[in-house]
Amino acid sequence: MGQDHIRYDILAQDALRGVIRKVLTEVGTTGRLPGDHHFFITFLTGAAGVRISQHLKSKYPEQMTIVIQHQFWDLKVTESQFEIGLSFSDVPEKLVIPFNAIRGFYDPSVNFELEFDVPLAEDEEVTSGEITAYPVSAEGSEEPAPAKDGEEKKPGSVVSLDAFRKKQ
Repeated sequence: MGQDHIRYDILAQDALRGVIRKVLTEVGTTGRLPGDHHFFITFLTGAAGVRISQHLKSKYPEQMTIVIQHQFWDLKVTESQFEIGLSFSDVPEKLVIPFNAIRGFYDPSVNFELEFDVPLAEDEEVTSGEITAYPVSAEGSEEPAPAKDGEEKKPGSVVSLDAFRKKQ
């Protein structure tokens, strides 16, 4: 097989990032997500252009997953990045995420998933850090699940994207 001088792999990933850009642009315009749609977006926290608080950066030094559903604000989308306000443990945060830093996008309401090859600095293996941006109960409502005996009641839930991936 010949060498790919056109780099179709890069062109295809850029086109798929355009899907995310378009969806987020529409959500930013209306201020809400249509129907039951909600998004899990995984990104590299150390990628060029990513801006998150030092607290989040220290908690998730390599990768983090945010959930965009009910509680978000100030969603602004440009050609190369998006900004969004989210709450983490009742602390409001502003995040700036370049589309090139995104490793995964998932909408569980329609089982739509995109994965991207994002080069890591020094080719290190990524340890995943996932966090929701809203409290979730076991039934999926916005109210926190009741604490079990001996457990502390916490305002958010940690979610792994692996739970939503198709089993092979």
